[in-house]
Amino acid sequence: MRIMLHPLLTDPRNVALLKLLLGNPRMSISELARQLGVSAPTVRERLARLQERGVIRRFVADLDPQALGLPVTVFVRIRPMAGKLSKIIELAQTLPQVSECHRITGEDCFILKAHLAGLDRLDELIDQFLAYGQTTTSIVQSSPVHARGVPLPQGRVR
Repeated sequence: MRIMLHPLLTDPRNVALLKLLLGNPRMSISELARQLGVSAPTVRERLARLQERGVIRRFVADLDPQALGLPVTVFVRIRPMAGKLSKIIELAQTLPQVSECHRITGEDCFILKAHLAGLDRLDELIDQFLAYGQTTTSIVQSSPVHARGVPLPQGRVR
Protein backbone atom coordinates (compact mmCIF):
# COMPACT_ATOMS: atom_id res chain seq x y z
CA MET A 1 0.00 0.00 0.00
CA ARG A 2 1.43 3.37 -1.01
CA ILE A 3 1.03 6.28 1.39
CA MET A 4 0.09 9.59 -0.23
CA LEU A 5 2.28 12.37 1.10
CA HIS A 6 1.44 16.02 1.11
CA PRO A 7 3.20 17.43 -1.98
CA LEU A 8 5.44 19.62 0.19
CA LEU A 9 6.74 16.50 1.97
CA THR A 10 8.17 15.09 -1.25
CA ASP A 11 10.93 17.72 -0.90
CA PRO A 12 13.63 16.30 1.41
CA ARG A 13 14.62 19.81 2.58
CA ASN A 14 11.08 20.45 3.84
CA VAL A 15 11.14 17.13 5.69
CA ALA A 16 14.55 17.99 7.18
CA LEU A 17 13.23 21.40 8.22
CA LEU A 18 10.26 19.81 9.98
CA LYS A 19 12.51 17.30 11.75
CA LEU A 20 14.74 20.11 13.00
CA LEU A 21 11.69 21.98 14.29
CA LEU A 22 10.36 18.88 16.03
CA GLY A 23 13.74 18.45 17.72
CA ASN A 24 13.98 22.10 18.75
CA PRO A 25 11.00 24.36 17.96
CA ARG A 26 12.91 27.41 19.24
CA MET A 27 15.75 27.05 16.75
CA SER A 28 16.41 30.36 15.04
CA ILE A 29 15.88 30.90 11.33
CA SER A 30 19.61 31.44 10.88
CA GLU A 31 20.46 28.18 12.68
CA LEU A 32 17.86 26.30 10.64
CA ALA A 33 19.37 27.78 7.48
CA ARG A 34 22.88 26.82 8.56
CA GLN A 35 21.91 23.22 9.32
CA LEU A 36 19.98 22.88 6.06
CA GLY A 37 22.68 24.55 3.99
CA VAL A 38 20.33 27.22 2.59
CA SER A 39 19.76 30.94 3.14
CA ALA A 40 17.60 32.39 5.91
CA PRO A 41 15.11 33.86 3.39
CA THR A 42 14.74 30.37 1.89
CA VAL A 43 13.91 28.96 5.32
CA ARG A 44 11.37 31.73 5.95
CA GLU A 45 9.75 31.05 2.56
CA ARG A 46 9.59 27.29 3.22
CA LEU A 47 8.09 27.84 6.69
CA ALA A 48 5.49 30.24 5.28
CA ARG A 49 4.54 27.74 2.56
CA LEU A 50 4.28 24.88 5.09
CA GLN A 51 2.01 27.03 7.26
CA GLU A 52 -0.13 28.28 4.36
CA ARG A 53 -0.72 24.71 3.18
CA GLY A 54 -1.63 23.50 6.68
CA VAL A 55 1.36 21.20 7.21
CA ILE A 56 2.41 23.33 10.20
CA ARG A 57 -0.77 24.28 12.04
CA ARG A 58 0.75 26.30 14.86
CA PHE A 59 3.82 26.65 17.02
CA VAL A 60 3.08 25.78 20.63
CA ALA A 61 4.99 25.61 23.87
CA ASP A 62 5.28 22.11 25.36
CA LEU A 63 4.24 22.77 28.95
CA ASP A 64 4.64 20.25 31.74
CA PRO A 65 1.24 19.93 33.49
CA GLN A 66 2.88 18.70 36.69
CA ALA A 67 5.13 21.78 36.87
CA LEU A 68 1.98 23.90 36.47
CA GLY A 69 0.30 22.25 39.47
CA LEU A 70 -1.75 19.75 37.44
CA PRO A 71 -0.22 16.39 38.41
CA VAL A 72 -3.23 14.22 37.52
CA THR A 73 -3.91 13.37 33.88
CA VAL A 74 -7.04 11.46 32.92
CA PHE A 75 -8.64 10.11 29.78
CA VAL A 76 -12.43 10.08 29.75
CA ARG A 77 -14.43 8.13 27.20
CA ILE A 78 -17.96 9.41 26.72
CA ARG A 79 -21.01 7.65 25.30
CA PRO A 80 -23.58 10.40 24.69
CA MET A 81 -27.30 10.15 25.31
CA ALA A 82 -29.48 10.54 22.23
CA GLY A 83 -29.32 14.08 20.88
CA LYS A 84 -26.51 15.19 23.22
CA LEU A 85 -23.51 14.90 20.88
CA SER A 86 -23.21 18.65 20.31
CA LYS A 87 -23.56 19.38 24.05
CA ILE A 88 -20.51 17.24 24.81
CA ILE A 89 -18.48 19.06 22.15
CA GLU A 90 -19.55 22.46 23.50
CA LEU A 91 -18.74 21.47 27.09
CA ALA A 92 -15.32 20.04 26.19
CA GLN A 93 -14.46 23.23 24.30
CA THR A 94 -15.28 25.42 27.31
CA LEU A 95 -13.45 23.49 30.05
CA PRO A 96 -9.85 24.69 30.46
CA GLN A 97 -8.74 21.41 32.04
CA VAL A 98 -9.61 19.53 28.81
CA SER A 99 -6.49 19.60 26.61
CA GLU A 100 -7.77 17.27 23.87
CA CYS A 101 -11.10 15.91 22.70
CA HIS A 102 -11.48 13.44 19.85
CA ARG A 103 -14.54 11.94 18.14
CA ILE A 104 -13.86 8.21 17.93
CA THR A 105 -15.35 4.99 16.60
CA GLY A 106 -16.78 2.26 18.79
CA GLU A 107 -19.38 2.29 21.52
CA ASP A 108 -18.05 5.53 22.94
CA CYS A 109 -18.18 8.60 20.69
CA PHE A 110 -15.54 10.74 22.39
CA ILE A 111 -12.28 10.45 24.24
CA LEU A 112 -10.86 13.45 26.01
CA LYS A 113 -7.68 14.17 27.89
CA ALA A 114 -7.76 16.42 30.93
CA HIS A 115 -5.25 17.68 33.50
CA LEU A 116 -6.34 18.16 37.11
CA ALA A 117 -4.86 19.67 40.26
CA GLY A 118 -5.79 16.51 42.19
CA LEU A 119 -8.02 13.45 42.24
CA ASP A 120 -10.48 15.43 44.33
CA ARG A 121 -11.23 17.45 41.15
CA LEU A 122 -12.14 14.38 39.09
CA ASP A 123 -15.78 14.16 40.24
CA GLU A 124 -16.30 17.82 39.33
CA LEU A 125 -15.08 17.16 35.78
CA ILE A 126 -16.96 13.91 35.23
CA ASP A 127 -20.23 15.18 36.72
CA GLN A 128 -20.41 17.88 34.06
CA PHE A 129 -20.31 15.24 31.29
CA LEU A 130 -22.69 12.86 33.07
CA ALA A 131 -25.51 15.30 32.30
CA TYR A 132 -25.06 14.33 28.62
CA GLY A 133 -23.91 10.70 28.64
CA GLN A 134 -22.10 7.81 30.26
CA THR A 135 -18.39 8.14 31.09
CA THR A 136 -15.51 5.75 31.59
CA THR A 137 -12.38 7.23 33.13
CA SER A 138 -8.75 6.10 33.12
CA ILE A 139 -6.12 7.79 35.28
CA VAL A 140 -2.64 8.07 33.79
CA GLN A 141 -0.03 6.38 36.01
CA SER A 142 2.99 7.24 33.86
CA SER A 143 3.81 8.33 30.32
CA PRO A 144 6.68 6.32 28.84
CA VAL A 145 6.19 8.06 25.46
CA HIS A 146 5.33 11.75 25.50
CA ALA A 147 3.71 13.51 22.55
CA ARG A 148 6.31 13.53 19.83
CA GLY A 149 4.51 14.64 16.73
CA VAL A 150 3.59 12.70 13.63
CA PRO A 151 6.06 10.44 11.83
CA LEU A 152 7.80 12.12 8.91
CA PRO A 153 9.04 10.40 5.76
CA GLN A 154 12.58 9.09 5.86
CA GLY A 155 15.06 10.45 3.42
CA ARG A 156 18.11 12.55 2.95
CA VAL A 157 18.49 16.17 2.02
CA ARG A 158 19.68 16.64 -1.55
